[in-house]
Amino acid sequence: MQPPVLTIKQLNSYVKSLLENDRNLSVVYLKGEISNFKNHYQSGHLYLSLKDSDAVIKAVMFRFAAAHLKFEPCDGMSVICRGRVSLYERDGSYQFYIDEMIPDGIGDLTVAFEQIKERLAKEGLFDAAHKRPIPSFPQNIAVITSDTGAAIQDILNVLSRRFPICNVVLCPVHVQGEHTVSDIVDAILRVQRLGDIDTVIVGRGGGSIEDLWAFNDERLARAIYNCEIPVISAVGHETDFTICDFVSDLRAPTPSAAAELAVPDINELRQTCDSFYERLKNAQKKFIDMLGMRVEWLCEKYSRASGERLLDSSYAKQERLSEKLINAFSTLNEKRSNDFLRMVAKLDSLSPLSVLARGYCVAEKDGKVVKSTSDIEKD
Repeated sequence: MQPPVLTIKQLNSYVKSLLENDRNLSVVYLKGEISNFKNHYQSGHLYLSLKDSDAVIKAVMFRFAAAHLKFEPCDGMSVICRGRVSLYERDGSYQFYIDEMIPDGIGDLTVAFEQIKERLAKEGLFDAAHKRPIPSFPQNIAVITSDTGAAIQDILNVLSRRFPICNVVLCPVHVQGEHTVSDIVDAILRVQRLGDIDTVIVGRGGGSIEDLWAFNDERLARAIYNCEIPVISAVGHETDFTICDFVSDLRAPTPSAAAELAVPDINELRQTCDSFYERLKNAQKKFIDMLGMRVEWLCEKYSRASGERLLDSSYAKQERLSEKLINAFSTLNEKRSNDFLRMVAKLDSLSPLSVLARGYCVAEKDGKVVKSTSDIEKD
């Protein structure tokens, strides 16, 4: 009996059914090197070949699977792929349909991190020339982080201890999950619109690379780069590094360290002021003593060269000059002392602790707080 004559389509369909019905080919893991890689940007599909030292197979990764990739495949990259074997009927070639791809020997997030880092570095986003100095004496600091995490408490504790006269503006955001990047980018834009912020701290506590991944996002990196206010990155622990660290003006190993880098220590400032004051007093005293010795030397010189009349006149002139000199320096010293005391009083007046130290009370009448003199009567 003569076998039936098949069309090419019928043959290809039959071979395709054989491949797709074979359980051993329905879920296959392949390890190989990528070659002939093409990213079809319009469709979102990825076309490539997988090869080893002995063979090669065509492969395709459709858009819905490629959308889950954390890294960008490229020629020469060694990968492990999960997928199925089938036949492309139009060309009559069998190929591997990839459902999942991971780098061989290294995590896909690590590969993605290095790729983003290399790309942004080439654009100059990490260059030291673009880093802005952190203000030495900030009046207002914006903190962009979660309002429920431990990081914000650590930052507030350090700021209140080191520089209590500084105002803190909290911008609560998600620090993990799909809304994190958009939340932080929006917060950076809002902070710039406020107009009186000196420093911005962006960060969160520690976590895995997956937990911190939002801080590797390219959109966030560009928002920090374009921010007009100096930014301190405070993401994770000391061993954690993110793209946010590289693009920010200053990287802090922890949120607490970010707060310490953002403000000076007010106690050290007081000690410095006291030291300057003592040095000023000592310098004034030495200067006065030196002038007094010179006046005495001049008086002695003129007394030897002149008679008793000239001596009396010189002594009188010396006494007047000495008295004027002492009065002038006394006035100068008193003025400097008053200026210093006013500065110290102003510094203390801005501290919330001094307000609480003076005491306060809440007046009530009939169980209600008295807010105006119209609420009460004489006696």
